[in-house]
Amino acid sequence: MEDRIRQFCTDLQRAFTSRLQALDIGRGEITLTVSAQDLTGVMSQLHDTSGFGFEQLVDLSGIDYLEFGVGEWNTESATSSGFSRGAQKASFGRFTFEDIPPARALEEPRFAVVYHLLSVSGNQRLRIKAFCEDNTLPMLPSMCDIWSSANWYEREAFDLYGIIFEGHPDLRRLLTDYGFTGYPFRKDFPLVGHVEVRYDPQQKRVIYQPVSIEPRISVPKVIRDDYRFESAEQEEDDA
Repeated sequence: MEDRIRQFCTDLQRAFTSRLQALDIGRGEITLTVSAQDLTGVMSQLHDTSGFGFEQLVDLSGIDYLEFGVGEWNTESATSSGFSRGAQKASFGRFTFEDIPPARALEEPRFAVVYHLLSVSGNQRLRIKAFCEDNTLPMLPSMCDIWSSANWYEREAFDLYGIIFEGHPDLRRLLTDYGFTGYPFRKDFPLVGHVEVRYDPQQKRVIYQPVSIEPRISVPKVIRDDYRFESAEQEEDDA
């Protein structure tokens, strides 16, 4: 299997040469990173070339790197009971509306799209990653002309991440409501949302109103095999 993967990597490097920004192998899976400009050409070649024959687009998903590498959970001094390990409102998405943190500047592209391809004839899977160049208006070319299954996948990524797919035949929201504001999978989207809906008996219809949920973070207890619990077990045995 390893020889087969190495040979396939060699074929990919030979076929795409300078168009590959990166080629990574992890847990027996290959990931290619290509630019937005080269995405359509690379995908077409992977689909049409007999040596590759990736006839199926299995999945497509967006990524927001806004909080990549930023941790907020305090796990060094957890107690043996309760929820004392509460996290501070340190990162995006965990704040009150009166205390919205400013967006931090990113030197690297913020948004990316990952494509999972399958070659049934070649019994091979491949992952393609492409970054959006503009963080304010993330955009990539649509793959609908190559794989028809990209239609709903791209609508989902647009709905949840706000990524525009240029050339999509019908790019509109897929999962959220028609009047939904914002993109819920972005890291700077509040966890409690912006609005909530309820039925108004006087108006006899469903209405929108500002969200009334108070942001709260509950961090569950983490059991560790260290001296604290060994001591507790020993005390129970002695008792």
